[in-house]
Amino acid sequence: MAQTPGNPTSARSPNYTAAQARQAILDRLTPVGGWERVNVRSALGRVLAEDVIAPCNVPAHDNSAMDGYAVRHADLAPQGESTLTVVGTAFAGKPFSGIAGAGQAVRIMTGAPIPEGADTIVVQEVARAADGKVHVPAGQRAGQNLRRAGEDLALGGVALPAGKRCGPAELGLIASLGIAEVTVHRRLRVAFFSSGDELASIGKPLAPGEVYDSNRYTLFGALSRLGCDLIDMGVVRDDPQALEKAFRDASANADVILTSGGVSVGEADFIRELVNRLGEVAFWKIDIKPGRPMAFGRVGDAWLFGLPGNPVAVLVTFYQFVQDALQALSGVSPLPEPALIHVECAETIRKQPGRREFMRGRLALAEGRQTVRLAGAQGSGVLRSMSEANCFIVLPEERGDVLAGETVQVQIFDGLV
Repeated sequence: MAQTPGNPTSARSPNYTAAQARQAILDRLTPVGGWERVNVRSALGRVLAEDVIAPCNVPAHDNSAMDGYAVRHADLAPQGESTLTVVGTAFAGKPFSGIAGAGQAVRIMTGAPIPEGADTIVVQEVARAADGKVHVPAGQRAGQNLRRAGEDLALGGVALPAGKRCGPAELGLIASLGIAEVTVHRRLRVAFFSSGDELASIGKPLAPGEVYDSNRYTLFGALSRLGCDLIDMGVVRDDPQALEKAFRDASANADVILTSGGVSVGEADFIRELVNRLGEVAFWKIDIKPGRPMAFGRVGDAWLFGLPGNPVAVLVTFYQFVQDALQALSGVSPLPEPALIHVECAETIRKQPGRREFMRGRLALAEGRQTVRLAGAQGSGVLRSMSEANCFIVLPEERGDVLAGETVQVQIFDGLV
């Protein structure tokens, strides 16, 4: 790994813009090795390691898309009503075994195979049945309401590409092909810990100057939603020997090391110095707020993301940089596009040009119009506002104050994972 990937924002500053940092990270990553075969239900949340090829047509046969009557379009008069004789019924799973001849119709249910001779489905809502006959109004189109064999998936085609993360729809699609097992990438192994003498474990009384370690629980939640195998290493004190041991142990057992705290320029912030000695640091500052001190590098064979210590900055840096990096390492390709929209800001927001800011926002819909406003106090330690928010208000580097009524870019939380 090069010591200074990408292009810094200036010759005097090692800072990266958000876009430069993201690109510098993704340019270096390739999926981890290893795969396994899993059953369909166990594939939920997993990333396909090879294409899923359709072993059959879906649907397997021409069938009806609606309840109604299967008819021959040639029997229908272009003007006025046509009267046909009903000769049987076709059900899904129990097809009509005869032939729809001239002047005949077959009552048909959704999903039932199209009887031989028929080529059009007349929906039951427009047809009028009485005394073994069905009366069909004019205006029916040839081939209407039919689903052709292979219309969804054709035999031998790629049903799902390698790199696709399997959700509920993918499980159903795989099952519709009669496939019992698929090949997926192995789970990414992520070791994570918090660093700092001031951190106390939950459930214990706080000593003077201590705070509860919330970051590990935040990261546990974010990593669990990505389906990673987790190695929780707890809290590591601000001691160079303890931190070195933690890094060596983590790099020997994980693909990725994720830390929070210890990456700024304080006297007790040892992580950057240690990583420079044990591996490489690509960069350690990004021009964003919150989350400016964030390290990216490598220790042994493990990738390192050194996140800030402030709780909101941990989430901002994770969602903006780490999440897609972990997905890339897990084999996801292509990476999902960010869920970004432009909406009206309902209040004035103060901002100094120079850094990209990710503010916690609350997106709302009123009278058919979407607006966004700040979700409480914006300090990087105010985790409550993160809980009350449903989006980030993303303000680019060059932007200054936002006036009420102006348009801003919003990143919706539901699209982050």
